[in-house]
Amino acid sequence: MLRVSICITTHNRRVELARTLERIAALSPAPDELRIVADGCSDGTEEFVRAAAPHAILTVNQPGRGSVPSRNIMGNATECDVFLSLDDDSYPIESDAIARIRDLFSQQPNLAVAEFPQRTDENPASLNQTDFGGPRFVGSYANSGAAVRTSVFHALGGYVDEFFHAYEEPDFALRCCSRGWQVRFEPVLHIRHHFTGTGRDEVRMHHRHSRNELWSAARNCPFPWLIGIGLFRIARQFGYAWHRGWVRREPAWWRDAARSFTEHLRRRDPIPWAKYRAWMRLVRRPHNDLARWKRDFGDVSSDPVIR
Repeated sequence: MLRVSICITTHNRRVELARTLERIAALSPAPDELRIVADGCSDGTEEFVRAAAPHAILTVNQPGRGSVPSRNIMGNATECDVFLSLDDDSYPIESDAIARIRDLFSQQPNLAVAEFPQRTDENPASLNQTDFGGPRFVGSYANSGAAVRTSVFHALGGYVDEFFHAYEEPDFALRCCSRGWQVRFEPVLHIRHHFTGTGRDEVRMHHRHSRNELWSAARNCPFPWLIGIGLFRIARQFGYAWHRGWVRREPAWWRDAARSFTEHLRRRDPIPWAKYRAWMRLVRRPHNDLARWKRDFGDVSSDPVIR
């Protein structure tokens, strides 16, 4: 039977975390492991977790290192077969979620990541939504409600620590797809995501997403296509900033990206252009055609990952 861990990173949202831990405690069966990273917290989160969830494996980052390194800490440390990645304000709705995750990954040995539908305050229409569509291959996912096969996470090197926050999911999904490992939307359970506004700065999030998207291209996109893809990414984010009224602040992330761009180029492991282009199509147009998936990305049997 597959072992399942729940991994949560939190930063100064003790109230939200308390609600999430209460919901996790009601799961039956319980997860085989619960890991929490208190990342740069100054609101008593560490003391709260030790009192409220003494069985949890708690890591304290002081000072904070960011959500991406925090997720790496948990993903790299767990010895469970699968880990369910959550935010401190998200949790499974179904009480038998752990059993459903075990069944899903047992039945699909080529599945690397399963994203679950979310009922979230960010999208009020989703709160009462009953039909999220069928299962499908996707080019990205949300760490606020996704399960990851640990062996694949370890073999592909996890997330990029330097991202700090944002864009780790599409970058990892790209690397999974390029090796034939499947990333899928699977409506076998649902996630309640309260999407708390505390600690969220929309412009800062946009800047980090834009910077990390460019860094990901530098690491994964082959030459000469990297030049065009890089310019396309910059132009698209500029257009988004123009639409939102942030355009005067765009140079901030350009400077930030430029500081480490050559370092990411040195660490690149380019993906064949045909697979990179297929992944870009998949991000825009998910589908559930296995034959098409195999034509685009090949078969995982050629990957050296040992399950």
